[in-house]
Amino acid sequence: MLLIEALGSALLGLALAGAAVRVLGPRLPSSRVVLVSAVAGALFGAYLTHTALGPGHNNLFATFIGGALVSAVVVSLLLRPPGRTARPSVRTPFSVPTRG
Repeated sequence: MLLIEALGSALLGLALAGAAVRVLGPRLPSSRVVLVSAVAGALFGAYLTHTALGPGHNNLFATFIGGALVSAVVVSLLLRPPGRTARPSVRTPFSVPTRG
């Protein structure tokens, strides 16, 4: 049962990463980083959920939901702010005062 949980969570992480790269591609780093992070997050989330439920509960659906949620959180941490197309900064650059 544990193997099914791990493989299913890894596949959910891959699916979530693929969807994130497709929809939010310009705001994410390299697609390889996103794929690895999402799968690692899903596996950790599945492990965490399995451990939190305890040894007597074999709830496959809850484990998949926990893995998907942690994977989504990890991918959301990789997001960069959208590019700014507004006016450039009008602040003057830093300068060191001279004594002259």
